[in-house]
Amino acid sequence: MIPRYTLPEMGALWEDEAKYRSWLDVELAVCRVMAEMKQIPQKAYLTIKKKADFNIDRINEVEAETNHDVVAFLTSVSEFVGPEAKYIHYGMTSSDMLDTALSLQMKAAAKLIDARIMTALKKIKRLALKYKKTPIIGRTHGVLAEPTTLGLKFAVWYTELKRGRERFKEAAETVAVGAISGAVGNFANIDPKIEAQVMKYLKLKPAEVSTQVIQRDRHAGYITALALLASSIEKFATEIRNLHRTEINEVCEGFAKGQKGSSAMPHKKNPIASEKLCGLARLLRGYSLAAMENIPLWHERDIAHSSVERVIIPDSTIAIDYGLDLFNGVLDRLIINKSRMMDNIYLYGGIVFSQRLLLKLTTALGDRDKAYRIVQRNAMNAYKGNKGFKELIKNDKDATQYLSSDEINECFEIGYYMKNVDKIFKRVFK
Repeated sequence: MIPRYTLPEMGALWEDEAKYRSWLDVELAVCRVMAEMKQIPQKAYLTIKKKADFNIDRINEVEAETNHDVVAFLTSVSEFVGPEAKYIHYGMTSSDMLDTALSLQMKAAAKLIDARIMTALKKIKRLALKYKKTPIIGRTHGVLAEPTTLGLKFAVWYTELKRGRERFKEAAETVAVGAISGAVGNFANIDPKIEAQVMKYLKLKPAEVSTQVIQRDRHAGYITALALLASSIEKFATEIRNLHRTEINEVCEGFAKGQKGSSAMPHKKNPIASEKLCGLARLLRGYSLAAMENIPLWHERDIAHSSVERVIIPDSTIAIDYGLDLFNGVLDRLIINKSRMMDNIYLYGGIVFSQRLLLKLTTALGDRDKAYRIVQRNAMNAYKGNKGFKELIKNDKDATQYLSSDEINECFEIGYYMKNVDKIFKRVFK
């Protein structure tokens, strides 16, 4: 049965409690450094550290009046702290706190996402090794091509997901920066040394230069990396959906006891989890475009990006977290139909061995075009269904005058297509 999304860690990262807690973490880190640098009294910092807290209902109440979430937050914190609150947010601008805190949240989300990717990689690797030499027909243009192995399909997934992980890790590192640089980013009212030390405490890097905001190409890279991850998962899910089709029936989603595929047709066993994954990818690609639209801002800053990010960053991380969780479940419950794979390889009497026969006949005959016409003629007749391809070839004097029965049989051996699989796996899995 397809599990519901019951793991709350990612969603909790974006709830108001976690958001305001990250805001407070940034403000406390700045106060700590200012006290260490003797820019505010140590006693005041200790009071701030001890008393600083917030009340979400109070924040909402003040924001309803002021129409400014940061002012509302600072008001609530000040009411907990008392007179020493005058040192909180000293020399800072809203985005110093907002963008730095957002980076903390995105970094935490990246850690959860990476763990799910690693789980998927392990599952795919296990499948690749298990089915390394399990024959399956390859398809180009959706049409039977030549035999390959199921393990090689999974090896392709493994390398692509591995690239996706590396791409996302780089994007997550790029966005893991903070800025405590003031109203237009020129440190007029706050020392750059404060920013540097604050980032050490928060385990972020200082942005080399900012305006009032951290530049949004960083965030766009992060969301785009998630969209690329989702698109790769969509590719894997699309392959499962196609192989699940009744007339192919080679690799299928698991179907649990009691599960129902259709309200009208009791025979249905639909690949609904894979279909969900394809839908999620569409959503994430849309969010990627919205993230890129956030890159151009007016002058040193506007807030056009803010309303977008309040939707797309939490939603993107939650969607990919859900998608990876769902995909891992699909991998656990795959049904592999080896006998159907072999049946499909030998459809029409083994027409998929045409190239092997072509090469053998070309060598014997000395004329590739003539050999091609002989092989193609018999393959086209095999499609008509009167006789199988192998039988037709063995009854074709144009072929048998050059190839013996044993030589023809040799062209239909499945092992020929696996001779280099070990070499490929060595490159993929080292």
